[in-house]
Amino acid sequence: MTVSAQSSVRAQGDSVGSTLDKAARENFPVAPGFLPAAWRGDLMAVYGFARLVDDAGDGDLADPAGTARLLGAATPSEQPDDTVFRLGLLDAIERDLDRAFEAGLPGGAGEAPGHPLMRALVPLVGKHAVTPEPFRRLIEANRVDQTVARYRTYEDLLGYCRLSADPVGRLVLALAGLATPERIELSDRICTALQIVEHLQDVAEDHASGRIYLPAEDMARFRVTEEDLGRPTASPAVRELVAFEAGRARTLLDRGAPLVGTVRGRLRLLLAGFTAGGYAALAAIEAAGHDVLAEQPKPDKRRLAMKAAAIFAKGR
Repeated sequence: MTVSAQSSVRAQGDSVGSTLDKAARENFPVAPGFLPAAWRGDLMAVYGFARLVDDAGDGDLADPAGTARLLGAATPSEQPDDTVFRLGLLDAIERDLDRAFEAGLPGGAGEAPGHPLMRALVPLVGKHAVTPEPFRRLIEANRVDQTVARYRTYEDLLGYCRLSADPVGRLVLALAGLATPERIELSDRICTALQIVEHLQDVAEDHASGRIYLPAEDMARFRVTEEDLGRPTASPAVRELVAFEAGRARTLLDRGAPLVGTVRGRLRLLLAGFTAGGYAALAAIEAAGHDVLAEQPKPDKRRLAMKAAAIFAKGR
């Protein structure tokens, strides 16, 4: 192996590592240690895919050019328009997803996926009853992000969450072999709530990048302007708006939490952790007086653990 090839391999490894390291910053445990090693590996494979897609869509890749070459897409120097480059990356990820499913299904053959995080999906596809559809939805959510930066109504925002958040819960249920229509409906409520909570935590960051996930109709109702979201601290009107949206998220969590009681064992503990992460983040937002502009509210780990234990015990 040449020196340049060795450097490329090391760079790929560093890039994958930096992507997976982001799991520690989530509101909820992605693949906690109490799960069997094989299951943790499957969850991290799904997380790695989702993180790769998000980073490609957000322009947060550690090595955009290297990732593009791995996926067979145009590099930034070949396609200097950021939006076109990102859309090209997302298209290439979807093609690599097709290769992962072709290689992973029984009797599968053909070209292996080009990206290491996509290759990690191959054994998962072979072991579990997963389909490409939820993966494609996550890709589509990031395509939407390239052209849509505002949401007129709450229903419009829920439609986005069906692409960006709900597929993750559906994949977790599929990996456990417990995906029923009833569980999927409850899971969708939890995942949508978690997405809304994350948007509330990130109002200032999103505004700085030109995005607003607070519905325009709600901003008008509370007389909040886009300029208000760029201030160093939240006005009373912004705080009222954030409290209103937080209440909606809490209602979704309350309606989805009974999912925990439909399963047993370690999956029950995992789902309790996911749900508790949402409640803990809402508690952090409330503790900040709903001022999400001065500082990003972060869940207290002790509160999260106590809430997870309570949800696990009660099953909701």
